Amino acid sequence: MAAHTLPALDYGFDALEPHIDAQTMQIHHDKHHQAYVDNLNKALAGTDGEHKTLEELMANISAYPMAVRNNGGGHYNHTLFWKVLGPNGGQPSGDLANAINEAFGSLDGLKEKMNNAGITRFGSGWAWLIVKDGKLEVTSTPNQDNPLMDVADVKGHPILGLDVWEHAYYLKYQNKRPDYLSAIWNVINWEEVDRRYKAAR
Repeated sequence: MAAHTLPALDYGFDALEPHIDAQTMQIHHDKHHQAYVDNLNKALAGTDGEHKTLEELMANISAYPMAVRNNGGGHYNHTLFWKVLGPNGGQPSGDLANAINEAFGSLDGLKEKMNNAGITRFGSGWAWLIVKDGKLEVTSTPNQDNPLMDVADVKGHPILGLDVWEHAYYLKYQNKRPDYLSAIWNVINWEEVDRRYKAAR
């Protein structure tokens, strides 16, 4: 397998305006995510992890140095993040909508639970919607950890992740993480979340 590479966005930097500004998107994708990719490739060079997929690395992350955990997590998490965002927003439907209603009472119930997971995550981290044992659950992780990692408190298959690192929102929202988390629901690509839900089941 070739070295890890930065995936292109499926939309323009300005496509998520006004909810996520173009400057944040450009810096977040081209600078932050690129740095995770570059540092991951450096950390894996010449090791047995060099030819493993991201998923394989995550499943056994405790066997690798912290540089692989941080940068591999950063690469995996952001690759998912860009995919579950999109300019068309919309609503979940079908089996996914039913599963959300069953687990959280309603879409608003899910939003409240995920936003709370993001707001109460001390420092930097992520809020996640995961499939665990066929059911939906909300969890959060510190730094660039994710629920695929063997070190995660709650393990599962992530289908939606919200980045609550300050670099994801600081230019537009400053220190107002709750405002950013409220706004981001306008640009969730539910088709992609649904695709991941079906695959995880």
